[in-house]
Amino acid sequence: MKGGIIHTPYDGSSKPFTIGLASLDLKDWIEVDENLISYLDEKLNLYKALPDKVLVADEGTEDAQGEVLCLLADHLPKRFPDFYQLHDKSMTIAGQRHVGIEPSSNDIATAGLLVQEDLVLMRKSPAGWRLAAASVCFPSAWDLVEKFKKPLGEIHGHVPGFASGTRNDSIIERMFDNLSPERLVIRWNWSLNDTDKLYLPLSKHREKRRFGEGATIADRVFIRLERQTFRKLPKSGDVLFTIRTHVNPLDWLERRPDGAALAFSLEQILMNMTLDEAKYKGIANERERLSARLRMIAAQA
Repeated sequence: MKGGIIHTPYDGSSKPFTIGLASLDLKDWIEVDENLISYLDEKLNLYKALPDKVLVADEGTEDAQGEVLCLLADHLPKRFPDFYQLHDKSMTIAGQRHVGIEPSSNDIATAGLLVQEDLVLMRKSPAGWRLAAASVCFPSAWDLVEKFKKPLGEIHGHVPGFASGTRNDSIIERMFDNLSPERLVIRWNWSLNDTDKLYLPLSKHREKRRFGEGATIADRVFIRLERQTFRKLPKSGDVLFTIRTHVNPLDWLERRPDGAALAFSLEQILMNMTLDEAKYKGIANERERLSARLRMIAAQA
């Protein structure tokens, strides 16, 4: 298990390919669970093995990066005192990890080693809000380097209904403009995958994934959930986008009291997707087998 899913937006409360923002109390900005150290270990390994793939930062973002680190250093020990203890120049995590938090030229990398979330700094430009710095170790089928410095419309260019010039693109731009430091918002994203890997960069063959070897029933399926928050930084005015990734096997639903209802809802969502939406999610070729598996779970009620 790569993080116990406690959220189930596929119950019908959050429709795919919609913006679906809701307000969130600032105290609930960051999530922590029993897998904290394993996530941080994986981040550290990726920093060492693939630094150019998981870390990016534009010139001039140093102050904003430092702002993110300071906000986390202040928030975490107060919100999670059992997990975080702040010292003069370091943070002790879960009693076993020590991270230096002195200011540097790469504070977004340091900030990323404090939390399970991926961290993305968005900055206003003449072309719109663009990706200016990030620590992203757990991408869900996208490439950080490819998106670096691009505005939102180009970042979402392949998402049905979200490309540059669309209504959704304009709404997101206005949302970023209208955020205030006192207002935190949240949205959800989820997908079905044939792997439980947390580091899941862009694949050119997403629609060709094979969910196991069963003839009619998909038998290797994982639910990947993203808890996404957006917060405007009070000093720089940049927007910090956080992505908390959970991954669990589909049969996790079979162990939940509400699993049958969730499976039914998820199956309805999959079958109601347009072909373009299903292709983007990488399930167009496997939709029928996924649907059959979900119907089996739903029938167990």
